[in-house]
Amino acid sequence: MDEQELLAARFEEHRPRLRAVACRMLGSAAEADDAVQDTWLRLARTDVGDVANLGGWLTTVVARVSLTMLRNRETHRADSWETHLPGRAVGDDDGTGSEEQAELIDSVGLALLVVLDTLSPAERLAFVLHDMFVVPFDEIAPIVELTPAATRQLAGRARRRVRGTVPHSGTDLVRRCAIVDAFLAASRGGDFEALMALLAPDVVLRVDAAAALSGAAGAVGAAAVAGTFSGRASTAQPALVDGVPGAVWAPGGKPRVAIDFRIEGGRIASIDLVADAVDLRAMDLQIRQV
Repeated sequence: MDEQELLAARFEEHRPRLRAVACRMLGSAAEADDAVQDTWLRLARTDVGDVANLGGWLTTVVARVSLTMLRNRETHRADSWETHLPGRAVGDDDGTGSEEQAELIDSVGLALLVVLDTLSPAERLAFVLHDMFVVPFDEIAPIVELTPAATRQLAGRARRRVRGTVPHSGTDLVRRCAIVDAFLAASRGGDFEALMALLAPDVVLRVDAAAALSGAAGAVGAAAVAGTFSGRASTAQPALVDGVPGAVWAPGGKPRVAIDFRIEGGRIASIDLVADAVDLRAMDLQIRQV
């Protein structure tokens, strides 16, 4: 196998994720395929010998390509609203690709795709990459040419619009609140096994620079994250963080740290500790009574 064939094989390993990112960015299976193909062409003519994280590099490239496509779409907005309505693959007037488009709608939800189409390209990118694919804000920021704090604000605005528009069942909200409440209780009680049961095996704990200065550290994996929280969070209060069940440490009623949980499949997939004052002011934090 020559070098180009090896590169192609590595690219194919990442193709499903790249296509998923592009689909959610663009809302079109056909356009997503175009974005992934463009990403491959850019990879093929780039020396990535010194790239330590090829998956991260490819995600950044496909996100940039998708962002450019979204901005071009905005330029021709007058005729793109009908063309890009979720449920119809761009350029497929004969129905070709409709099955893939239906799969996209099934996986994301028609209501969410419609709402995403109302966001600005930068808002959409920040929301999709962070909330759906757990990409840190400091990696998203260079793509949208903003600071990490401003990028977090973009995602926060998008999240509030999504939460306010896409219907969520009361049962789902109660279930997510129960998971967060159980996590906080297990953390306070030092119940390591209970924490492990609530965490996804590949859970990621991220901390911002302000939290790191206070001694907090990131972690990857259920055991590491459970060990970080076991016996702690004694004064954290349940809260809604940008409309999503989370927690906040607010001594004297002043928020100092927000704990942002991402829950998938009944388990906690990621946790963000946010202590930056600018970021905290940009977040909608509401103490929740248990």
